[in-house]
Amino acid sequence: MSRFFRQAGDSDSESESSDDELMSSGDEEAPQKPAPSAAAKPAMSRFLKTAGSESSESESEEESEDESDVPKRHGLPRHGESDEEEEEEEAPGVRIKSATERRLDEMKATGKVMENALRINDWVAISNEFDKLARLVQRQHNVSEPVPPFYVQTLVSLETSLNTAVAKEKESKKKMNATNAKALTAVKQKLKKALKEYAVEVKKFQDDPEAFEREYTAIVAPEPVAVPGRRAAAIGAGDEEANDFTTVGKGGRVLQFTPEGIFKNLQAVQEARGKKNTDRAEQIRILEKLLEVAVTTYQRIRVLLALISSRFDYNSSVATHMPIELWLSAQREVDQLVSIIASDPNYSIQEITDDYDESIERSPATEGGIVRIRGSIISFVDRLDDEFTRSLQNIDPHGTEYVDRLKDEKVLYCTICRAQAFYEKTKQDEPLGRVIMRRLEHIYSKPNPVVQALEAAADASEIKPNMSLTAQTTTSALIHALCVHLYKSGNSLLRTRAMLSHIYHHALHNDFHTARDMLLMSHLQESIHSADVATQILYNRTVVQLGLCAFRSGLIKEAQATLQDIFTTQRVKELLAQGVHQQRFQVLTPEQEKAEKQRQLPFHMHINTELLEAAFLVSSMLVEIPLLASIDSEELKRKAISKPFRRLLDFADRQVFTGPPESTRDHIMQASKALQDGEWEQCRDLIQSIKIWSLMPEAATVKEMLAKRIQEQGLRTYLFTYAPHYSTLAISLLSRTFSLPVRTVTSIVSKMIWNEELSASLDQSGGVIVFHRIELSRTQQLAQTVAEKVAAMVDQSEKALDARMGGTGGWGDRADGAKGEKRGEQTQERRGRGERTRGARGGARGGRGGRFSQGLGNQMPGQASQRAG
Repeated sequence: MSRFFRQAGDSDSESESSDDELMSSGDEEAPQKPAPSAAAKPAMSRFLKTAGSESSESESEEESEDESDVPKRHGLPRHGESDEEEEEEEAPGVRIKSATERRLDEMKATGKVMENALRINDWVAISNEFDKLARLVQRQHNVSEPVPPFYVQTLVSLETSLNTAVAKEKESKKKMNATNAKALTAVKQKLKKALKEYAVEVKKFQDDPEAFEREYTAIVAPEPVAVPGRRAAAIGAGDEEANDFTTVGKGGRVLQFTPEGIFKNLQAVQEARGKKNTDRAEQIRILEKLLEVAVTTYQRIRVLLALISSRFDYNSSVATHMPIELWLSAQREVDQLVSIIASDPNYSIQEITDDYDESIERSPATEGGIVRIRGSIISFVDRLDDEFTRSLQNIDPHGTEYVDRLKDEKVLYCTICRAQAFYEKTKQDEPLGRVIMRRLEHIYSKPNPVVQALEAAADASEIKPNMSLTAQTTTSALIHALCVHLYKSGNSLLRTRAMLSHIYHHALHNDFHTARDMLLMSHLQESIHSADVATQILYNRTVVQLGLCAFRSGLIKEAQATLQDIFTTQRVKELLAQGVHQQRFQVLTPEQEKAEKQRQLPFHMHINTELLEAAFLVSSMLVEIPLLASIDSEELKRKAISKPFRRLLDFADRQVFTGPPESTRDHIMQASKALQDGEWEQCRDLIQSIKIWSLMPEAATVKEMLAKRIQEQGLRTYLFTYAPHYSTLAISLLSRTFSLPVRTVTSIVSKMIWNEELSASLDQSGGVIVFHRIELSRTQQLAQTVAEKVAAMVDQSEKALDARMGGTGGWGDRADGAKGEKRGEQTQERRGRGERTRGARGGARGGRGGRFSQGLGNQMPGQASQRAG
């Protein structure tokens, strides 16, 4: 490469220019002598000589160097000679770097500067160095060389660092200065352009970094520099000698892949495993070669055990996922291992075995029975499943790559079923329970068509478990059989997770009463706080799915009571492991953030939080709006309404101008206000126009159910609000107003009278409702206030006793759904009876038309006071 295209910082050009100046100064004085040969005495720079060097040596070296640089003194550049040849003449024993290597070194130096700048968040320096790196890569293009892997790796890592920096900048209270922020934006734009320009190279690098580097090395690898005096011998060598390659390992040791040397090579690989400078890719290649030459069953099993372990060790970082190609290879090898063990019962893989010599061949004949080999198939299955989940956590769920990766669940499910069949055959209970739990986790939350597709793929395998869809006929029966097996096992953790998975499956298929009874009878709400985080997440998901099941089944009160506890915490996404909850003035440490990300569920397992919120708010509206209409005291109103719903309703009431609804919350809040005003048709239209209902499989049925519930609760709200203004009210008028059959209206009114929510009587012959009024005395009002305070004290005492006896006293950091449901039902019952426990309210009370006492009829004030007491 001509020196005119070198950069000012190149060390070669600097040394040559300084030598030219020094040698040109002594041209005329130096006598002309023949230069000594390079082989006789190597050249030595005068700057490295010591003070005691002899003058004769100095003169002879000056003369030789002057003669060799005659063209330089006359200003004639030597275009016919390369840089490597010039330096080789000066120092024949030194390996000379090619121009490509020097450019790569310069790139790495630039990358090092960028790395240091990243540590101090200096984006101005990063921007400048990135421009320099881009110019270096452009120089590679000018000489028709491919993009170096180092540059592609720098782009990928810089993108990750940039995204982290942008996220921290958004969350940070103290913003960076304007210059640094401007440089950050500039780097973002440059990086986006570079990633788009080198999209193909980046994709290849991310798919397989090792293959990408090998391809680059094969293209730009310099030709070997022959040692002077040996070039003719190397050129004259025959083709057979040139093509005769021998595989060598670390340290130059020759590796011979033969059946006899398998155990020795295995031992060498095992000894190198886990060491700092071990080449994991090379280890995998060696084990693949050993698998090809293995001839006996014992050799294949030993090599497969080592090979699968090496594949899992390839990516030691916990934060990133295993490469997909590597995962698929490990999955195929686990299948191969299970097939070998299942086909030959004389060999057994167990976690605990007697000590044996690993350097000799073993067979049933030499062992006198079954050959037990130390290993664990269930550990491989667990690791495959964990790596599959981790890869889904790290892939963008909105791209095609996520869907392609999700297709691999079918082969993973087949592997799990094959492992289950193997453990059923060998009657190993402990690993059998673990593998059944893995299988259950893949199907408990999926709809029937998906489960049927997975089971069809498993049935196509030659190794089938006893518990299959073919034997059980329905998915519910299959899950029941799997869960029953885990109930009978001695592992309490597996039993708990199986119970929660079983309840979730019943709730998913709208079997509310079975799921609720199983949850209550299991008493999990009392001990779930001591379980591990993953089980608590499963419990929260189960309770939430139970609430959705109640909503889909038209059980509005049950749905509101079940979902209220989790929405009160305002941490729905965190409790369901669908997002990280960022609290105000709290910054997670890197370890906490990493732990949070590792426990996040893959996107396809998420429960839609918008749909969940819509179900909860609509249920709260249908329960709380009639209750709000039945209470006249502002203090009681503040206590009666659930906090999440009441907060949104108060915010909606404070709005001066209300436009058309845009979000789901807007629709529900406007529908609540319409229901309060008696406009049930507008309320129905607003609720049915929410688009999120389309995510439910039975959307049409849900909308029809909601319309019916709105009509019924609209009637109740109307009676609570306007009953004080009537002495009698015709049932036929209510039937026409709310488009309900007379029979339904009669049923609703009768129930309200029976529950003492309405102080009235029903005249069946005339088809009218006759209202009763009794004015409350001052004594009765005070007795009512005392009763309310006593009820509050009883609630607090129950919570304190519950906490002291080892209970939880509420959700806290978890969703104690069943207990909250029971307490919520009791509270709602007290509220729904119109404060019957607070005393007898005999007649109409003031404010907004007044409300009624419940069910005292024509009792005397004394009797009412006695009852309140």
